[in-house]
Amino acid sequence: MSTTILHADLDAFYASVEQRDAPELRRKPVIVGGGVVLAASYEAKARGIKTAMGEATAKRLCPDAVVVPPRMQAYADASKAVFEIFYDTTPMVEGLSIDEAFLDVTGLWRLVGDGASIATTLRKRVLDEVGLVISVGVASTKFLAKVASAVSKPDGLLVVEPGRELEFLHPLPVQRLWGVGPKTADKLRDHGITHVHQVAASDLDQLVSWLGKASGRHIHSLAHNHDQRRVETGKRRRSIGSQRSFPGGGRSQTDVDGLLLDVVDRVAGRLRGSNQTARTVVLRLRTAEFTPKTRSRTLPHPTADTAPILATARELLAGYRLELREAGQARAGLTRVGISVTGLGPDSAVQLPLPFDFNGPSAAVTPNRDGAVDAVRLRFGGGSIRRAGSGSSGFDTGPILGDPVGKRRELAHDR
Repeated sequence: MSTTILHADLDAFYASVEQRDAPELRRKPVIVGGGVVLAASYEAKARGIKTAMGEATAKRLCPDAVVVPPRMQAYADASKAVFEIFYDTTPMVEGLSIDEAFLDVTGLWRLVGDGASIATTLRKRVLDEVGLVISVGVASTKFLAKVASAVSKPDGLLVVEPGRELEFLHPLPVQRLWGVGPKTADKLRDHGITHVHQVAASDLDQLVSWLGKASGRHIHSLAHNHDQRRVETGKRRRSIGSQRSFPGGGRSQTDVDGLLLDVVDRVAGRLRGSNQTARTVVLRLRTAEFTPKTRSRTLPHPTADTAPILATARELLAGYRLELREAGQARAGLTRVGISVTGLGPDSAVQLPLPFDFNGPSAAVTPNRDGAVDAVRLRFGGGSIRRAGSGSSGFDTGPILGDPVGKRRELAHDR
């Protein structure tokens, strides 16, 4: 019996939630964001609008586009509802992001049916129970299932039958292979390779000479549908992060610090909610010119407390501002502030640093204050309480891309 893997991917997720909740937006070009496009409906995508595009450029391409601010809690609620359907379908779920996941349904064929029937039922449940459209690819490998779902979009179901994998894969353009971006595609095109079947027929040593050892072997293997990865249900996350975007750039130091506090507060709360601590703080910035800036620092001791993480983040931001001043640039021109923490570990394994200072603010007041804030939010919702000095503007863009989602407990907390 061959492995059967589903890749389920919600279509234009943020924009679809907006169209679901506001019927007047349906069948209209919708942009989610402000200053920067966070998401776009398929009607907007058809007009050339893409994620991360500036709003001014997007409006020139589509003057009649409707711009709506992001509502992260609504997206989180919708994601949680969809993932509950995933877990009700099979316990073998590997979340990739807020809107997509792999599902291994290999062992369900006697009880439920084959992959195609399971995918059909899954799509109907998501539409009926959550009100959203989801595309699903069904194949024998994770790689091919993800390709199939992408090809089926929007609102599609594509099943790659066992034994016909290469028949489906080989006619596709090389950009369908994981790891083949514009630069790699240009290199391959320079050598007359534009489709997957040409990669499969190429000499491996020749590909390595063109693309490097790792990349050459990787795409050659995928071109033959060699993918031994399994759906990982207990995948350990390597980082937790959040970020805030705001249009225009050039915010004052007070504004940016308030947004930074919001982001740190959320990250620390997620750490405590998952019973973890972190050792390294990473500050991620983006300027009005879309230039990314990254700074990091390792803490003396693992922690999930808001205060030390915030203090470290502020020091990293101050260092960035100092670099600007030394370079003769007075303003940061920031459009995004993000924080992620790495070096995660269970909070039960943390050893208290010496000397014990049970009367000091870091040992007594901060944990109690964090616990009180967490308790209020757990009972009354995430927006029920804010820390003094936090930013009142800017768009919360949720978990940083690449921050993997794994276990059900993490999904329940994060979503």
